[in-house]
Amino acid sequence: MNPVPTPPILHGTTASGTGASAGASGNSPTFSPLYQQIKALITQGLQAGEWKPGEMIPSEVELAGRFKVSQGTVRKAIDELAAENLVLRRQGKGTFVATHHEARAHFRFLRLMPDEGVPHHPDNKIIEVKRMRAPAEVARLLDLKSGDSVVYIKRVMSFDGTPTILEEMWLPGLLFKGLTAERLVEYKGPMYGLFESEFGTRMIRASEKIRALGADAGAAQFLGVQEGAPLLCAERVSFTYGDKAVELRRGLYLTAHHHYQNDLS
Repeated sequence: MNPVPTPPILHGTTASGTGASAGASGNSPTFSPLYQQIKALITQGLQAGEWKPGEMIPSEVELAGRFKVSQGTVRKAIDELAAENLVLRRQGKGTFVATHHEARAHFRFLRLMPDEGVPHHPDNKIIEVKRMRAPAEVARLLDLKSGDSVVYIKRVMSFDGTPTILEEMWLPGLLFKGLTAERLVEYKGPMYGLFESEFGTRMIRASEKIRALGADAGAAQFLGVQEGAPLLCAERVSFTYGDKAVELRRGLYLTAHHHYQNDLS
C-alpha cells in the first residue's frame, strides 16, 4: 500500500514553540505544537490502513526522517497515541498498532467485573440479528439518515451459566455488509475483533450514559429476574478514527454479583 501523502510540517514557531497556521476566520493564526502535527499525520496513516492492527509501525528514527523533525518530537507524539490506546509499545521490539485481539484490550470496553474472582469473558447467546431501517434516535446517534439501513443485534451474555447482560446493538448497514447471526455464532473471539479484522472498523473510543432502571417484562425473561428488578443500563456510542460513530449499544446489567468498574485518570 502506498504511504499516506505527507503534508508540509509547519516549522514556524511562537515563543512557546508551536507551529502556526491560519485560523478558520482567516483573521488570527491558530497554533498547534509540532508533536501534535506529527501525531495527526501518524493517525492519518492508521486511518488509511498504511499500518494495520497488530503491525509494527516505523521506528522513531524512521518517522523523524520521514517527517523531517526531531526524534524527541516523534516520541512525544507516539507517547500520546499510546496513552489513547491507538498504539502499543513493546519493550525491545518496537511500537505496534493496537488491536482488539490483544488480551489487554479485551476488558477495555467490557467494564462489568465480578465482585469476587478473576475477570473473565462471558458466554454469548445470539438472540436475533437482522437488517432494518434505522429508527430516528438510532440514526441521530450514529449520524445516519432516518431510515438508513442498520444491522440490529440482540444477545444475552452469561457468567458461569448465569444470564447477566442483555445487549442490543445497532451498526451502520453499509459498513457491516455480510454480518450475519451465523458469522457471529461461529466467531469465538471478541466481537470488536471481528469488526476490526473482517469489516475494517476499529473502535477506538466510546461515550457512555449510565442509569438505573427496573427490568421490563422482556428483560426480566431473558435475565431470569422478576419484572421491576433493579438493573444498570449503559448506553454507549463507539467511535472509530475521525470521531465517526460506528456503533450504538444498549446494555442491561444484572449487578447481584458484578459491578461496573471504570478507572479514572
